[in-house]
Amino acid sequence: MDSFGQELLAVLDTYASETFAWCVLPNHYHALIETLALDTLVLHLGRLHGRNSYLWNGEDHCRGRKCFYRAADRAIRSEGHFYATLNVHHNAVHHGYVDDWNQWPWSSAPEYLTNVGRAQAERIWREYPILDYGKGWDDRDL
Repeated sequence: MDSFGQELLAVLDTYASETFAWCVLPNHYHALIETLALDTLVLHLGRLHGRNSYLWNGEDHCRGRKCFYRAADRAIRSEGHFYATLNVHHNAVHHGYVDDWNQWPWSSAPEYLTNVGRAQAERIWREYPILDYGKGWDDRDL
């Protein structure tokens, strides 16, 4: 996941105006970004997916298996939507990979906590809870 995470961040650094949050898990990832070139970003994410699918399928001797088969982009509709989405850092906890954000090395959580501080992060967490936000979008078994 280290390599994929680095490649993903390189694409985001190139085609997103700003990356607010990201989290890579074994079977999917999330990124909260701002871009004026969504079509171009999606094109390069598709190329990243294609390269990695080919590599992983070769390693597993499973040519033709779909590794990336669905992508979703959503325009942020409000401040609450933005801050709830910022909580993608919780995804590794949500899926049971770790008990604390800081335990997951493939996310922007440590940088986020350094930038805003634990008290501010906790305030945002309480004020803009995830609740059922995105329910079914990223089920672990997909």
